[in-house]
Amino acid sequence: MPSLVRILTHPESRRPGPPPLNVDLRKVVLAGLAAWALALIVAVILVVADVQEWPAIAVCVSGLALGGLGLLWARKQR
Repeated sequence: MPSLVRILTHPESRRPGPPPLNVDLRKVVLAGLAAWALALIVAVILVVADVQEWPAIAVCVSGLALGGLGLLWARKQR
């Protein structure tokens, strides 16, 4: 078994890494969007009940917007 120093100084002596998995990124992004949508619903309920303040809603909306961009990116990568 090669030492850590040898592996770091000669990376070609390592065994090759496994091939990347084929993952449907659309499903992953949609799961994240669903989580942000649920968080948005909870945040709105908490703001209406005067338990939380408006920045929580802004964070959830930002998460949904970034997830939408991620969905567009995943669509282009297909």
